[in-house]
Parts: sequence; C-alpha cells; structure tokens
Amino acid sequence: MATLLGRDDQALSRVPDQARHSWWSVATQRFGQTTALSQLLLGATLGFGMTFWGAFVAITIGAVLLNALAVTIGVIGQREGLSTALLSRWTGFGHAGSAMLGLIIALSCTGWFGVQTGLAGGVLAGVAGVLPAPVWSLIFGLAVTVIAACGVRWMAWAAHVAVPAFLLLLVWLVLTSVGDVASTLASPAPGPPIGMLTAITLVTGSFIVGAAVAPDMTRFNRSESDVVKQTILGITAGEWIISLAGVVIAHGLGTTDVMGVIGRSSGWIGALVVVTAVLKINDWNLYSASLGLVNFFDAVFDVRISRAQVTVVVGCAGSFLAAAGIVHQFSGFLAVLGVVFPPVAGIMIAEYYVVRRWRNEIISTRPRVPRSAPSWVPATVVIWPVAAVAGELLPFGQSSVNALVLAFTLYVAAGRLDLLRMRTRRATNRKVVGEASAA
Repeated sequence: MATLLGRDDQALSRVPDQARHSWWSVATQRFGQTTALSQLLLGATLGFGMTFWGAFVAITIGAVLLNALAVTIGVIGQREGLSTALLSRWTGFGHAGSAMLGLIIALSCTGWFGVQTGLAGGVLAGVAGVLPAPVWSLIFGLAVTVIAACGVRWMAWAAHVAVPAFLLLLVWLVLTSVGDVASTLASPAPGPPIGMLTAITLVTGSFIVGAAVAPDMTRFNRSESDVVKQTILGITAGEWIISLAGVVIAHGLGTTDVMGVIGRSSGWIGALVVVTAVLKINDWNLYSASLGLVNFFDAVFDVRISRAQVTVVVGCAGSFLAAAGIVHQFSGFLAVLGVVFPPVAGIMIAEYYVVRRWRNEIISTRPRVPRSAPSWVPATVVIWPVAAVAGELLPFGQSSVNALVLAFTLYVAAGRLDLLRMRTRRATNRKVVGEASAA
C-alpha cells in the first residue's frame, strides 16, 4: 500500500507513453462521471415537461455540444500529457492564473465530494438501521479517499465494478417502478411543458464543468482518436442511458422526485444505486482536487507536495465536513464556483488552437515541462471574470455556453490586437522538469 500511495500520476509533469491507458479504460471512467444521480434528476426534469422523443432530441443535441467541447480541450490534454491546472500556465493563464485555477478546482471538487459523501452516508444509515449517518459518511468518504490516493489504476478498477453494477441496478429500478415501459414511452408529458431550447440548455449546463476540465482525464489517452472514442462513448452513452431513464421514471410515475423513488425501492437495492452512482464520480472529484492543490503549492510557494498525501488530507477533511453536515451549507457557493470553469476552457482553446502565443514553447519541450512560464497575463485577468459575469447576465442562451464563447472571442481579439503581453517569466520547478517516470 505504501508503494501504491507513493505514485503521483505525474501531477507536475507530462504523462509518458508507458503510463497511458487503453481508451476503453478511460472511457469507462468518463462514462462513470456522466452516469451520476444528477443526470437521472435532469432526465426526470425533462421527462416531466416533454414527450420521451422530445427529451431524446434535446439530450442528443446537448450531448453533441458537450462532446465537441470535451474533445476539443481533451485533445490538448492528450497531446501535452498535462493536467488542466498545470496546462493552463502555457494556455493563457501563466503561473498566477494557474495557481488561482488550481485552488478553485480544489475548492469546488472538495465541496462536491463532501456533498455526495453526505448523501451516500444518509442513504446507508437509513437502510442499515445501525450507526448514524455521520459515521457512514466517514466510512464511505475514507473508502473513496483510499481509491483516489492510489491513483488512476485503482480508480479504473473501481469504475469497472461500479459502472456495470449501477447500470444493472438502474434497469431494475426502472422496471420495478414504472412497469409497462412501452406504453410509458408514448405517454404525454405529465407536467408543465418545457421548450426545446430550454431543455438543450439544461442538458449542456449539466456537464459543461466536467467537459471543461477534460485534460485531467485525457492526458492518460494514447492518441487523439482515443480521446474522440472515449469522449463520445462516455458522454453520449451516459446522457442517453441515465437521462432517458429519468425521463421514463418521470413519465411512468408523474414525478421528478428521483430520490424519493430510490428511497421507496427495496432496501439495499436503492442504497446500492446511490453508492455506486456516487463512488464512480466522487473519486474523480477528489483526484481533480488533489491535482489542483499540487499545482497551487508549486505555482505559489515553489514547493512540490505529494498528490497522494494531499488526496488523503483533502479526503479526510471532506469526509469529516460531510459527517458534520457543514458542506450542505455551501451548495450555493459551489454552484457559483462552477461558473468560472467555462471561460477557462474558452481561453485555453483560443490560446492553443488560434492565438498560439505560447504554443511553440509547450510543444518544443516535449517530453519535459517547459523551464519557465509567464508570471501572469493581464489580459486574461480581465477576460476571465468579465466572461463569467457576462455569461450569467446575458438574457439569452445558456450561461455556461455564453461565458465560454465570450471568453474565446475576447481572447482571440486580444491576441489579434497584441494585448497578450506577459508580466515577467517564472522558472518551473527544476525537480519537476526532470521528472518523466511512469506511474
């Protein structure tokens, strides 16, 4: 165990070829991210206000948009083998912006880890009838912490077990709850109608943050075609299977109360639905949080810390916060943090593919990390918050998509007007520069 926990999965270096995984292994984990309870709730929301086939069209269009974003930014991660936060140093943000992004990723992912852990703990306590919910939250949270600390190989095995189990349990839940599925598919929407544009907006917004931080996962892909395959399979299948299951539940039972349906199901079956759903996304919440913090300490304090050890500390903290019920007080704050990610993706895509101010620097140094990066980029300091706020305030479209497109446009314009002047250079940690070992 000590040896396993010593593996840092190239937290501050490029992932070498020998540490890359098969596309199917990565696809399983991507699918695990999109098959969350939130997608089931999204489907129930759509199904309550749309026909089954209307919801199918909205989900399909939303999945296409999410695939386009995740593939576009995911290819950058695959080519460069760098995590989202570390990659951002040379894709428009510099050391200062990268540090801020890493901290935001850590706060957001740790918070959602705590929220989901608390949910699983409450369900387990209700079913088991022994031990209170805080204790179950601790047990579950610490179990996920061990998996995430051991790295992507353990997380892949967890996904290989949890994903099929969740799908089987979900099929059982739909069949036992709804009954005649065939007639349900042809039934009218039970609630107030939802327009197609609104529905597409809901689908896109449901996973745009996960798509925006795709490099954390795609850096382990072996080729660009692998990124395309695993993204399309993971996102499209996740949206179709899980969201459409929610649509069927809403039509069959005339409700959007998915958790109520799960709670009324047969004891441990319902609990396992929740546990398997939370497990396969919560390890990635914790993993991305640890990558963000490792980058933050390196960028701000020039100190390299162990990703595995950070994972243990953050996982324990998140588990205790979940047990105390504190994390539920911060759900609004976590939602606000989520609006900062789409502009990040827009800026990174604009810099890497269009402006290319620092692209040659990052490409020419492969397989090592560049020896220096911009300290900070003033134009990005303005574009990032402006795009996030404007995306929320615009009276049309979906706020996340608005913010992403606006950030992309403003950054390209800044590049064309020669406004992307960096403020000094900062050396990259020399220990990290020489690191290229496999996990």
